[in-house]
Amino acid sequence: MNIASARTTLLDAPWLRVGLYAGLLGGVVIWIYEALVWVGVQHQMPLAGIPRNATGLVFGAEAQASLGWSAYVIGTAIHFFFSLAWGLLFARLWPWFRQRGYEATLVALFYAVIAWIVMHAAIAIVSDNHPDYLDPAVVIGGFMSHFFFTVPLALYVKARL
Repeated sequence: MNIASARTTLLDAPWLRVGLYAGLLGGVVIWIYEALVWVGVQHQMPLAGIPRNATGLVFGAEAQASLGWSAYVIGTAIHFFFSLAWGLLFARLWPWFRQRGYEATLVALFYAVIAWIVMHAAIAIVSDNHPDYLDPAVVIGGFMSHFFFTVPLALYVKARL
C-alpha cells in the first residue's frame, strides 16, 4: 500500500467525514445557543465576544485584548478545531455504543459532561483567566451549552452512520 492509497482510504472512511460534519454542526449550534442565552438573555457578553472568547480562555484577557481583530480569527480557529476533534471522536466511538443498543441522545448527554470537564480542566491548566469552575451557575451553564453542542452532533452521527 502506498501513501496515496492510504490517504485515499483514510479520507473515504465514513466516520471521518461524518465526524467532521458533526463537529462543524455542533460548533455552529453551540454558538447559536451562546448568542441566544449568554448574549440575549443573560447579557454576559456582546455578540461579537463569542468568537474571541476561546482566545481569552486559552491565552488570557490581556493577550485577547492585545491581539485586536486577530483574536476573533484565533478564537474561531480554536473553537472549531476542538469542535471538529470532538466530532471525530464521537463518530469513532458511536459504532461501539450503537452495537450495544444505546440511544445517541443519551450518549450525547454524558459526552457533553465529559467534554465540558476535559475542556475546562485543560483551560484551567493553561490559563488563569477562566470563570470560577466551582460556581454552580458556571457548571450548569457550561453543561447546558455543551448539551447543545453534543446532542445535534450525536444525532447527525447516528443518522449518517
